[in-house]
Amino acid sequence: MSSNPALTDSRTVPAFPFCALHGQAHLQSALLLATVDPLIGGVLVEGARGTAKSTSARALAALLPEGHFVNLPLGTSEEQLVGALDLEGVLQDGRVRLRPGLLAQAHAGVLYIDEVNLLADGLVDLLLDVCASGINRIERDGISQQHAARITLVGTMNPEEGELRPQLLDRFGLFVRLSEVVDTTARKAIVRARLAFDADPAAFTRRFDTQQQQLVDRIASARSAIEHIDFTDATHDRVAALCHAAEVEGVRADLVMLRAARAHAALEGRYEIVGTDIDAVAELVLAHRRKATGATSPPPPPRSHSEPQNDPAVDAFAQPPRQNFNTSNAEPNNGAAEEMENGNDDSDWGALPRPPVPILNVKSVRPLHAKKP
Repeated sequence: MSSNPALTDSRTVPAFPFCALHGQAHLQSALLLATVDPLIGGVLVEGARGTAKSTSARALAALLPEGHFVNLPLGTSEEQLVGALDLEGVLQDGRVRLRPGLLAQAHAGVLYIDEVNLLADGLVDLLLDVCASGINRIERDGISQQHAARITLVGTMNPEEGELRPQLLDRFGLFVRLSEVVDTTARKAIVRARLAFDADPAAFTRRFDTQQQQLVDRIASARSAIEHIDFTDATHDRVAALCHAAEVEGVRADLVMLRAARAHAALEGRYEIVGTDIDAVAELVLAHRRKATGATSPPPPPRSHSEPQNDPAVDAFAQPPRQNFNTSNAEPNNGAAEEMENGNDDSDWGALPRPPVPILNVKSVRPLHAKKP
């Protein structure tokens, strides 16, 4: 067995075994891909409460050699995240000392962010920059330090609590949407496994020691193999066609899909990328980047004269019937009456009605006679 402290340390409660998860095949696949190649850019998991998002992330950390699992609180400051430079030491002995932050602690491990959609956009942007480069840079007052930060980033979000900006959404390498509906067979398996783990975590974990160790070895072998797997012209053609069909913006999706397909091939023990590798990762890459094609709704059918009139409370913004403000009892001409009846007289819709002209009684006047010449 490995000396992984997350697997063997008996002083703490062990993590739920990754191999014991039920009903989360897509999530497990995405997490393994991001672990083999952290430069994929992390995994964004969308799902309701109680869908094993944090349990899966902790279980993944237990498979890594260092076993680091770092939880990023929502109230974290930038200095707590990236670290700080001890400038007092520079003044005293001329040496620059680095006070490591959460990124340094999470190196070669898992950095978990619950409700990442509620985290400040600036911190999310900074995190994704570090994950894409694998290097954390700290700069202050003209002094710069950097350290390696190969991190498997796992962010989770509940869509009921807010959305993530599209610019940040695109920067997450892989995306998994967890279904809230679980069939009865999977539900029973999940509940039984959880009850058994809660009753005796150590005994439950020992049941999966062999499978866990095999998965640890697969990850280590895949990490060593990815640098020896080339991207062929056929692979580039297939990836470009899929991304073009999805109408994604930019080429980030192409780069992530190539990396993910390579990681998938390495996990399967192959030194070349085949079509099944691309198909296995395509939806994980495109699900949050695919441009939605909204269908144009057809125009409403013309209203027939035989149809009943709408309720005025419902049709509040429809044109009201034309009113006659004339005080005269004279009937309108036939053409105007027909036009009003057909509802075609819309030329003055929205204009104020003409005010009525009052009729006043005028005293009779005596007629004037023409003067004689």
